[in-house]
Amino acid sequence: MSGVWVFKNGVVRLVENPAGSKHSPAVRRKALVHSPSGQVVSSYAILEAKLTALGWERYYDDPDLFQFQRRSSIDLISLPKDFNRLFAVHMYDIVIKNRDSFRVADA
Repeated sequence: MSGVWVFKNGVVRLVENPAGSKHSPAVRRKALVHSPSGQVVSSYAILEAKLTALGWERYYDDPDLFQFQRRSSIDLISLPKDFNRLFAVHMYDIVIKNRDSFRVADA
């Protein structure tokens, strides 16, 4: 079950698939952008190159995930194996752990 909880006239109800409805604006796809170069990250190959340059290493513990770790910290970035399932929550995780190197923008 997915949707948004809407509070109206003292009643709370779940609105399923609110994209484009009167209760919320249309859902916009997000893109991960490498800030220094302005390049949109469009594949894991590009992302891996950018993260490797920042000191991240591939972590091969779970075959169902694409993961990176830093030896100097306990940080771990876990991403879905399929790049098309990389959502804003994953992108913001990358941004938080690399504040000056990435940002999330509307695609």
